[in-house]
Amino acid sequence: MDRVRDRSARAGTNAEALGIPARSEESPMSSEFPGAVPEIPVTDIAEATLAEFIAKFEPAHRALIGDVRDALRRRFPAAHELVYDNYNFFVIGYSATLRPSDAALSIAASAKGVSVCLIHGAALADPAGLLHGAGKQTRFLRVSSAADLERPEVAALLTAAATSAPVPLRDGPPGTLVIRSVSAKQRPRRRAARE
Repeated sequence: MDRVRDRSARAGTNAEALGIPARSEESPMSSEFPGAVPEIPVTDIAEATLAEFIAKFEPAHRALIGDVRDALRRRFPAAHELVYDNYNFFVIGYSATLRPSDAALSIAASAKGVSVCLIHGAALADPAGLLHGAGKQTRFLRVSSAADLERPEVAALLTAAATSAPVPLRDGPPGTLVIRSVSAKQRPRRRAARE
């Protein structure tokens, strides 16, 4: 419980620094337990944590991650966002359920750039030859702008990925943002400065 409360306190501080409005000190929790940390909605904590992960990147990549995320949220508003700040990549997966194995696609970012991964992309028709990768399952699109996702051939790939996922992405109530995994050790999220 103390770990949860401590995390809430850190997230509240970070949320305020990121411009997320603070909750009133008159919350039920603080009135029942004087001196307790005010309640912070889980969504605010997850958004603040996500912002911390994205802040590790150089400004251009931060903006691109945000723009691509916004575009995918508009396109798939019912998808759950599953966030992983792993060793090699920062990833936001888009899934119809909270199960990672049901994800249809993801944003993957590293110091080298930002891509949209189609989890079952190897099985998709790609007449324009846009997909990269040689694995048995996943393919990815290099993204230089969120506008890339609006190109007809890219939009067709995104639709195909969403409909052919183990649990297809469909319309419905808004999905949730879930922080799934954070690796203690990570590759640098920014390119090394050249001398």
